[in-house]
Amino acid sequence: MKREIDMGLPRPGQPFSWAIGSGDMLFTTHGPVTPEGGILQDTTEAQAHLTFQHFRTTVEAAGGTMDDYLQLQIFLTDPADVGPVDEVYRQYFRAPYPNRATIIVAGLVAPGMKIEVTGIARVGSD
Repeated sequence: MKREIDMGLPRPGQPFSWAIGSGDMLFTTHGPVTPEGGILQDTTEAQAHLTFQHFRTTVEAAGGTMDDYLQLQIFLTDPADVGPVDEVYRQYFRAPYPNRATIIVAGLVAPGMKIEVTGIARVGSD
């Protein structure tokens, strides 16, 4: 059975949950959402830090660590941001790194949003 993982962000105005757990699996998607529910209007690096901080908060709320992430999909609006995001990524994830895809998109859901990341983790295993 699925359960919602409360990671502290306000309830979204759209029909989705920030994080869902089922058994030992965690599914989550985050962007640079501020505690008030807005989008951080800052550099790609600052947006990436906030996004990956949400990943840490989420996995810890589910009882795990950043090492529990198995796969990530990173959506960026500018291919020039791949390098800067990689530098931030290295501060949050370590080898063996999660399997990952980086996808360049024409736009994201909110104005000024430069990054959105989807992740899957297995928490409390091995």
